[in-house]
Amino acid sequence: MAMTMKGEVALPADRETVWAKLNDAEVLKACIPGCQTLDKTSDTGFTAVVKLKVGPVGATFKGSVELTDLDPPNGYRISGQGEGGVAGFAKGGAQVSLSDLPDGAPGCLLSYSVEANVGGKIAQLGARLIDGVAKKTADQFFTNFAEAVKAG
Repeated sequence: MAMTMKGEVALPADRETVWAKLNDAEVLKACIPGCQTLDKTSDTGFTAVVKLKVGPVGATFKGSVELTDLDPPNGYRISGQGEGGVAGFAKGGAQVSLSDLPDGAPGCLLSYSVEANVGGKIAQLGARLIDGVAKKTADQFFTNFAEAVKAG
């Protein structure tokens, strides 16, 4: 089952600061809901273990992420996949872009566009439930990330 999601969030820091935090495994681990481990495997790669619950199905996903099309401090592309055992799998990517806020306001704007595919038991739960959980998870990540950026 395919899904897409787009959004943007204003962050209270300059692009260089936000860029550094987007590439910091400890910051990302603290911001990703359900993240149990996040390890940097190379300059552009990470492995992760994330525990999620989608409706009645809970799963621990083990996966990897690769960053490509790096354009510091303006953005990159994230591609990854995860296996959740009998619960299913997820794979996809996102384009992440950083830009100045309009009217010269302090901070920067983070824009994202996500495409993902899920399969297995999770896909059988239906698009509405999966989209709701995905949006809630993304919103929680960006709330956490904005707090991490504010904290310096």
